[in-house]
Amino acid sequence: MFKKIALLIVFSVVSSCLGDPPASMNPKSYEAVKPETVLYWKMTTTWPPNFPVLGEVAEKYAQWVDELTNGQIKIKVYGGGELVPPLEAFDAVSQGTIEMGCGASYYWAGKTPAAQFFAAVPFGMNSQQLTAWLETGGGYELWKKTYAKFNLVPFMGGNTGVQMGGWFNREINSIEDFKGLKMRLPGIGGKVLEKAGGAAVLVAGSEIYTSLERGVIDATEWIGPYHDYRMGFHKIAKYYYTPGWHEPGSQLEFFINKNLFDGLPKHLQAALDAASKKAQVWVLSEFDKQNGIYLDKLVNEEGVEVREFSKETLDALRKYKEEAIQEMIGDDPLSKEVYESYSNFQKQIAKWSKVTEKAYYNKIQQ
Repeated sequence: MFKKIALLIVFSVVSSCLGDPPASMNPKSYEAVKPETVLYWKMTTTWPPNFPVLGEVAEKYAQWVDELTNGQIKIKVYGGGELVPPLEAFDAVSQGTIEMGCGASYYWAGKTPAAQFFAAVPFGMNSQQLTAWLETGGGYELWKKTYAKFNLVPFMGGNTGVQMGGWFNREINSIEDFKGLKMRLPGIGGKVLEKAGGAAVLVAGSEIYTSLERGVIDATEWIGPYHDYRMGFHKIAKYYYTPGWHEPGSQLEFFINKNLFDGLPKHLQAALDAASKKAQVWVLSEFDKQNGIYLDKLVNEEGVEVREFSKETLDALRKYKEEAIQEMIGDDPLSKEVYESYSNFQKQIAKWSKVTEKAYYNKIQQ
């Protein structure tokens, strides 16, 4: 077990490429963070090293923080498994062993079910709506409240946008076709699948292809055309479905040890926040660009047929989603508070989206 660190910063030994900083540049207390002080931090991610977009933004965030702080905060990024296993990032940063982490909050459902609402909710808000809730609708305050008891401060780290519904080795013509289906589907979506009679199987990203190829699973979701193409799923799965009802706008995150963050001068705190807002824009922009390119490759070069789930199928899944969430929340007051805020905001903003975004896509854009 790591030991809790209170009012003490554990500054890492800088990697060989940077060299060892002078002892005077490794302050022993928060009060020692002066304008001439350079802070050397580590960031661990839940993604493989150099993973497209998700891993890239961690490197870009480190660069932007360096620039915004005029070199006062230097962050060395490590992929999942290089410092700690990917899903131990939360604890490592919480306990102060590592200064920062990068991932998605639904990975921490075992810590608190409330965390999942800040990543993705089946049939929930898309990226634009979710960002609005976080930025001006009270969502970010609830996110900070949720993480504070774990000694963490969360920051937005990008959004994938609406994901695809997944790759299947059987046709999905009705809700009945989910019965007995073994699918790699994490989070709340996996609980919905189980209510439909399927089996949610947890498979590491590096093992999805072989699991699908060998029949260990019958289907998988990943992200979208860009990553799906690179994974080669079109070579081993026959049917590609849309939309991604399970993840309509998956929010990514950075998180920082709260004791560390609270002791920083205001201008450094502001720089860390500003860099996260830039990451939020860059990730969605990059996903939209790349997914457009690779959807064209899949359809026109690889002959993939994109199919749509029927309305009846989606309606049934939506019903199971409400059951799954109520069971997940249980008697947890924080989860109830977060979900009430989330769902109220979604209902309100949907009225506006219906007469604008939905009308635009249905009647104007070809």
